[in-house]
Amino acid sequence: MKAVRFDTYGDIDVLKVVEVDPPVAGPGHVVVRMKAAGINPGEASIRKGLLAERWPTTFPSGEGSDLAGVVDEVGEGVTVFAAGNEVLGWIDERASQAELIEVEAAKLVHRPGGVSWEAAGSLFVAGATAYAAVRAVALQPGETVVVSGAAGAVGSVAGQIARIKGARVVGIAGGAEKCRWIVDELGFDVAIDYKGEDVRRALREHAPEGVDVYFDNVGGEILDAVLTRLARGARIVICGAVSQYNATGPVRGPSNYLALLVYRASMTGMVVFDYAARFGEATAALAGWLGEGRLISREHIVEGGVSAFPDALLKLFSGENMGKLVLSLGVE
Repeated sequence: MKAVRFDTYGDIDVLKVVEVDPPVAGPGHVVVRMKAAGINPGEASIRKGLLAERWPTTFPSGEGSDLAGVVDEVGEGVTVFAAGNEVLGWIDERASQAELIEVEAAKLVHRPGGVSWEAAGSLFVAGATAYAAVRAVALQPGETVVVSGAAGAVGSVAGQIARIKGARVVGIAGGAEKCRWIVDELGFDVAIDYKGEDVRRALREHAPEGVDVYFDNVGGEILDAVLTRLARGARIVICGAVSQYNATGPVRGPSNYLALLVYRASMTGMVVFDYAARFGEATAALAGWLGEGRLISREHIVEGGVSAFPDALLKLFSGENMGKLVLSLGVE
């Protein structure tokens, strides 16, 4: 079968599609026949080249991708899954984007009924990240929430959850099409096009009383802009920093960080795997909102199976995708 792996040549890491032997389920593990694999900015391919060197304890090797698939083989000691069960989970990136993978049973949940394979991938790691981030800030009805990367997998869900919780939601996205989508379809109150607008000026207009909660998915200049518009007691959650992942120089930190002092605000990092015990809760809540029509899931599907993974990964950084980027494995 085919799989993607890294080969290292000197200081350069190269993605290759290779032929590997099918896995066998060990104790406490199952083998999953993958239907779809989510592709995330925090993939270990990015961490390996940038984040793992700078924050090795924050981004441990191996927690890279999310999956949707069918249990093919069950190892000794596994009682919660049987062959044929449909599952969602996350996987060691060294095994990711393969047709069959061995996964710890503890990293899986049953796929909610009535949720498509593509939407299931969207709901799991990205959706769970958004769900955990909203819980982490104790969001209150009527607060002004700003979400960057608002047309991406995490941002689009985080903004919708904030709206469901009664917040006023301002999304920051790149381009008129994405801005229309998050307002017209997802129900954001306002969209700011960072490619065509002055973000600081737009925030003064759309958050005149200040930003109560900021979900940051991009870092860089936009994080600095939001720091100038905080409300007293604001909470900032750092979910990601996609603008910095491919930086060849030092990561740009927030030059306006003293706003945290002035506005008695807080900033915290959030890694979704710290909330693994609540993945089942998150998936059930998200699936419920999806079924009720209160949450919209959108996926950018890339066909072509494992061989298409390297090209699909690059779409994260070209801004091509809206919603969750999903690689269809084409496995029946």
